[in-house]
Amino acid sequence: MSDQYQNYVAALKDHPAPSLFLDLEAFYKNLNWAIVNSGDKKIRIATKSIRSVEILKKIHASNPVFQGFMTYTLEESLWLKSLGLKDLLMGYPTTDRASLHKLAEDPSEIVLMVDRMEHLNLLEEIASAKNIIFEICVDLDLSMDLPGVRFGVYRSNLHEEKHLTTFLNHLKQCPHIKLIGAMGYEAQIAGVIDDNSKVMQALKKLSLIQLKNRRKKMIELIQKDGHQLRIINGGGTGSLLHTIKENVVSEVTVGSAFYAPVLFDHYQDFKLAPALFFSSPIVRKPEEDIFTILGGGYIASGATDQIKQPEPYLPIGLSLLKNEGAGEVQTPLKYQGKLPLKIGDLVILRHAKAAEICERFNCIHILDGNKIVQTVSTYRGEGKCFL
Repeated sequence: MSDQYQNYVAALKDHPAPSLFLDLEAFYKNLNWAIVNSGDKKIRIATKSIRSVEILKKIHASNPVFQGFMTYTLEESLWLKSLGLKDLLMGYPTTDRASLHKLAEDPSEIVLMVDRMEHLNLLEEIASAKNIIFEICVDLDLSMDLPGVRFGVYRSNLHEEKHLTTFLNHLKQCPHIKLIGAMGYEAQIAGVIDDNSKVMQALKKLSLIQLKNRRKKMIELIQKDGHQLRIINGGGTGSLLHTIKENVVSEVTVGSAFYAPVLFDHYQDFKLAPALFFSSPIVRKPEEDIFTILGGGYIASGATDQIKQPEPYLPIGLSLLKNEGAGEVQTPLKYQGKLPLKIGDLVILRHAKAAEICERFNCIHILDGNKIVQTVSTYRGEGKCFL
């Protein structure tokens, strides 16, 4: 670890800090993990978890198993399309009329996500006015409801076959919409970290059986209704090893695996190599064992708890203070390590999630050993902010 720290410091010593950087060796280890563990499925790359066009292209070009992208807003999708990216599946519905009107001018390469009749009505209104066809993918809810407990997320309302039947019947009234895909995101598996709780392990095991059966039945229902599905998407990094076993699924989505943020240290099924980091300089030393760095308060989204804070990574022996945590302008850290530290030295940290940190930096330095071999823009560095 001390060699790794020294390599990072050597590479970044002449660049302003805080800075965001990618360890190329770790990145390719994670990329290879995704390829090896994709089974017979194609991999769709989650743009939300990358947020850099050059890195999206780097992943896509590395192996034929990578097929298309899953985007998060229509504005983002249109921008990526303008840059030459193809096969863009939106992961979430949109009500952005301005962007839908722009898409209607050329609806190729972008598939819209839907799960309600209101979505269909909006798309039909715009598509009929332009006399074009919007392609859509239906989002199937795979959460598991138990008495007093929802094991999963509140996402799609298409939870049962009766809900899907009502949706499909309404789709028949929308001649300018073509259903070509179905997605089921098992968030309770992909997005929930493992712990030592036997209850959590039992819930995951039960949910895997239940969602597999429900997905199969709902896909069969769609196909019996006469729809030819070229996309049957499932999974995320956290559920990849389970989703690839489902015959009905044609592709899986991977995003966070490439950067391997802190939350993914807590999965038991697999281990990834931490790849995306940010550096921050020590600017204060209020006490002998307390070092204060610039910034650092990059808190991850979701329910607020301790694990959503960034993690001091290098040098070994650093930890956040319970009463202060990671601050907007400064972050004090307790140090119990062996390396001597002084004002101006760099501290290396990791974000709890994947690419949310990219919203705070204009570029990502790509490191190979102790050298920066490339610097690429984040979405923010391109002047883009989609959420």
